[in-house]
Amino acid sequence: MTTAHTPATGAATGAGGATVWLTGLPSAGKSTLARALARRLHAGTRRVEVLDGDEIRAFLSAGLGFDRTDRHTNVQRIGFVAELLARNGVTALVPVIAPYADSRDAVRARHEANGTPYVEV
Repeated sequence: MTTAHTPATGAATGAGGATVWLTGLPSAGKSTLARALARRLHAGTRRVEVLDGDEIRAFLSAGLGFDRTDRHTNVQRIGFVAELLARNGVTALVPVIAPYADSRDAVRARHEANGTPYVEV
């Protein structure tokens, strides 16, 4: 059962959290861009976490393959963690390949259902 949540505010700045989902081809610079943005946001005292797809797969999605079903499961798991962080005042930067639009749409829908800001780059 999904419950609606009011987006939390960031303790340091009063700013609410959000998910910024960066998707693209392998080695396109998603993680590099996310880390650079994280440094800038940290400097401005925002609470930020980078949920790198490669790192998350090693821990949260170990054992999943790369077929469509497993990729969808991986994206949903990452999306869940991102939404949880974002609704608690953290800016979640998510550099993930996520090749299927329906998987990304499901993540967006979860964010919308919980009133959590989401943007896809």
